[in-house]
Amino acid sequence: MKRYWFLWMPFFLGSFTILSYQMSVQDIVNKTIEKAGGVKYDNAMIHFTFRGKQYQSTRNKGAYQLERYIKASDGLIHDVVSNIGLERTIESCTVKVVDSMVTKISDGVNSVHYFAGLPYGLNAAAVQKELVGESLIKGVSYYKIKVTFKQEGGGTDFEDEFLYWIHKKEYTVDYLAYKYAVDEGGIRFREAYNPRIVNGIRFVDYNNYKTDDLTLPLFDLDGLFEKGKLKLLSKIELENIFVHTNEDCC
Repeated sequence: MKRYWFLWMPFFLGSFTILSYQMSVQDIVNKTIEKAGGVKYDNAMIHFTFRGKQYQSTRNKGAYQLERYIKASDGLIHDVVSNIGLERTIESCTVKVVDSMVTKISDGVNSVHYFAGLPYGLNAAAVQKELVGESLIKGVSYYKIKVTFKQEGGGTDFEDEFLYWIHKKEYTVDYLAYKYAVDEGGIRFREAYNPRIVNGIRFVDYNNYKTDDLTLPLFDLDGLFEKGKLKLLSKIELENIFVHTNEDCC
């Protein structure tokens, strides 16, 4: 987005000079997060259902808990990922998670909460952001922002790469793509739909596309999407969303 200042030239009526500057990537992300909920994220309790499982996140002054509930044959499994690590209970009894499963369980919980909470996570300490260009999708202008992660604090998937398409006027994440290495790797492109505001926080669902060509740069996926060259793999839909904030207590 460009901002303009009009300088009145007294010696020539009606003439003016236009000064402009390009927003920084941090400015764009900050405005996008503000538009989606801003400070409400910092002290919110969020509940939702995804593919039959219950999820809950709680944040308070930097402390966080990301939770998942799964109905299984041996009882209700409750996974909690927090600042101190992973805890699993079955029917309220704490169970020890074998080392080989800690990362898989934690990543599974983190991933769902990360996408459900976008764009909030784009200002995490381990995130490295870069404005890599602009593009048109369906006639709409977007900033293209590349995201990578520092190894320290970036989790086990710190080598994953993301690209976000942020609306240049509305400051919404309307499309995103990512390349991941686990399970032999893959590329996904997501198209947001069904935006809604729940108690001041914005949520969306996604059409989830894939490509079998893992050599493709994420930068090119918007063009392939417009040409219908990506395959619809699934839909990412959040249901039964509930948001409680500190403001609700006042």
